[in-house]
Amino acid sequence: MLRLVQPEMLDALPPTDPAAMQSRRELRWINQLMGNHRWLRRILRSQLRKTDRVLEIGAGDGQLWQPTLHPASHWAALDLSPRPKGWPQSATWHQADLFKIPAWPDAEIIVANLFLHHFNSESLATLASRIPPSCRLLLACEPARRPLHLWQGKALNFLLRLSEVTRHDMLISIRAGFLGDELAASLQLPGWQHRANCTLLGAYHFMAWR
Repeated sequence: MLRLVQPEMLDALPPTDPAAMQSRRELRWINQLMGNHRWLRRILRSQLRKTDRVLEIGAGDGQLWQPTLHPASHWAALDLSPRPKGWPQSATWHQADLFKIPAWPDAEIIVANLFLHHFNSESLATLASRIPPSCRLLLACEPARRPLHLWQGKALNFLLRLSEVTRHDMLISIRAGFLGDELAASLQLPGWQHRANCTLLGAYHFMAWR
């Protein structure tokens, strides 16, 4: 199945639109089902140092941030959306276009969750060129692009009667997902090591370090 990047409905909706809010609530559940947040938090707990700065790109509604990761870690988010309600004062929120902001905040760890699949290979290479020199670890959770997961998505939509936005975007996201070394090849990270694996529930977990 060739990779196909298409617009998603959620990206075109204002954050306060009821349909967007409903879809984000459903995405939290889908993230749990896929195990994305669990995987990211497990890796962060094993890799995070006291003085590390973490930058989450495409942070959405800020659900990944957890104070239990490390009280001394400095967490920042970069997203087009405004600062979410309940976002902690101890963490920084940058509302900006990550391609247009003069420079990303310095960080030792960069995290992306269900975000990188929105971009084609050219845009991913541009995105990677903006990674600050301070970064030593990149973590990403994305959809795995397998026919099996398309069937799983359709079954989930049927069983749970998900909203129109989620029904539409789920299948588009899977078709824009990754397999094997595709994400590493698109990011073009010279001198970095990486590993990636796909789960039976449709998650593509990617880790790159230097």
